[in-house]
Amino acid sequence: MVETNKFKSGFVALIGRPNVGKSTLMNHLIGQKVVITSNKPQTTRNKISGIFTTDNLQAVFVDTPGIHKPKNKLDDYMDKASLSSLNDVDLVFFMVEPEKVGKGDEYIADLLSKVKAPVFLIINKIDQVHPDALLPVIESYQKLGKFAEIVPISATNGNNMEDLISTLYKYLPEGPQFYGSDEVTDRPEYFVVAELIREQILRLTQQEIPHATAVVVDRMNERINGKLQVEATIYVERDGQKKIIIGRGGSMLKKIGIQSRKQIESLLGEKINLHLWVKVQKNWRTDPSFLKQIGYDSKDLF
Repeated sequence: MVETNKFKSGFVALIGRPNVGKSTLMNHLIGQKVVITSNKPQTTRNKISGIFTTDNLQAVFVDTPGIHKPKNKLDDYMDKASLSSLNDVDLVFFMVEPEKVGKGDEYIADLLSKVKAPVFLIINKIDQVHPDALLPVIESYQKLGKFAEIVPISATNGNNMEDLISTLYKYLPEGPQFYGSDEVTDRPEYFVVAELIREQILRLTQQEIPHATAVVVDRMNERINGKLQVEATIYVERDGQKKIIIGRGGSMLKKIGIQSRKQIESLLGEKINLHLWVKVQKNWRTDPSFLKQIGYDSKDLF
């Protein structure tokens, strides 16, 4: 870790194609789960800040949805959420996988060429390739433009994290501590709880289900017999999806509930009773008013 008495702070945008490991990196740095992860792309839908604090540093990492070609209003929201993160940040981490440049990366690199903040190229998942394979990857990205730093890492295994933090410190300005040392995210607990439930849906259901679901926590403020009562609604777009989420005799919903409860109890540090309902909201991903109602909102979204 960096040895200095100067306290530095700033905001760092994480950007990249879907499923490159942005959420995994943030969770590793923070030391606990604040963003859901899965092996399915486009897991993150909102900008979510994770707060990394040491004795001489506070970095507020803004995790963004992966940039991709929009197919509906929700996709459009996700792309705009990603791009808006590039305004008013001190650094940008452009995360890629250890493979040569693809069209999606070229598109993002072009966007980043207009950004004033320094851009780090973060090559993730280096544990999955031989070290000799990294040089051609680096060379292919250097052709796209100049990066302030190039840092190979493994967000899963923690490889080169000390180097990443030391390099980050050099670029952040001297500044105040924006958040308390015990704060790890700027999102309210009910938001993170809803995301933990959605994470289990991503992991347990078939390919057609995950991105047709939204989770809203309806109540989380009452305790009965010492247990916090958490009530949440899972929204899907079609009756067939509702049947899959519920499962035969309620078996799938029970699995989702059991796995979600474990994650939520770990997050909150207390026992809970989790009550889940499943409702059909037809074509909710293309319904601006419903998207706004459940929290996917932006001044210039529509």
